[in-house]
Amino acid sequence: MRSRTPDRLCAEAVELARQAAVEAVGAEVVGGHRGVQADADRVVTHTFACLDAAYRGWHWAVTVARAPRAKNVTLDEVVLLPGPDAVLAPEWVPWSERLRPGDMGPGDLLPTDADDVRLEPGWTGEDEPAPNSAIALVDDEDLVVTDPHVQPAPARARIDAVAEELGLGRSRVLSRIGLHLAAERWEKAHGPQTPMAQAAPASCASCGFLVPIGGSLGQAFGVCGNEFGPADGQIVSFAYGCGGHSEAAVIPAPPAPSELILDELVVEPMQLHPDRTSGSVEPDAPAEELGHS
Repeated sequence: MRSRTPDRLCAEAVELARQAAVEAVGAEVVGGHRGVQADADRVVTHTFACLDAAYRGWHWAVTVARAPRAKNVTLDEVVLLPGPDAVLAPEWVPWSERLRPGDMGPGDLLPTDADDVRLEPGWTGEDEPAPNSAIALVDDEDLVVTDPHVQPAPARARIDAVAEELGLGRSRVLSRIGLHLAAERWEKAHGPQTPMAQAAPASCASCGFLVPIGGSLGQAFGVCGNEFGPADGQIVSFAYGCGGHSEAAVIPAPPAPSELILDELVVEPMQLHPDRTSGSVEPDAPAEELGHS
């Protein structure tokens, strides 16, 4: 292997390299000459300090070269390169790994990978006959039904129609890993280890506001239906709880009032003069006011 000793003429072209850097970026940001490095035969890179405050620790790299048996040194390129103490941007992370819950807004689309571990193939929606059936052994074009009494199956009796009614017409569904990841998120947000659940008088498993959900996750989670609770409309663990539990503080019903013995709301008329037709007073006797004589 040939030695990487810098070419003499290229190494001596310091002023040519400096002038190239000054013309490219300006004299105010080009500092002193730091060194020279051989990149190949008759190819040398000169480095100059970068005086730009925004690029501390960086340097200007000016590469020069000359042709074989030529005495004229020519310019290749001028670039800004980071040094060992340079301030660099953080390592690039794909957007799919930077995305966090709550980052999506109206109109945003979140595509999923074809091999997403959270999903697995669901029911495809195709009516596939048995491998050993007569329909599978011949093409549809070759199959001719000659019996007039044999009628084709109605659309409602087809497997895809029944599956659509049952909600199975999805190409991919949650895998076991996807189910566990969802359960971990829900358990962390509204689970038994949260401060709210630790201070709750009872768990959601016995709360009347808990709305059950289907699927395997319905064995441990539900939806809170208490509009005054901290998790209204959100998935909660059966072990979660809050002060809005339906049986935490039940207000007793007011007692039924007893039957009235004395009705004080009815006005009874009372005569101020004696009734002469009752027989206790003479009809012709003079009328007197009631009271003491």
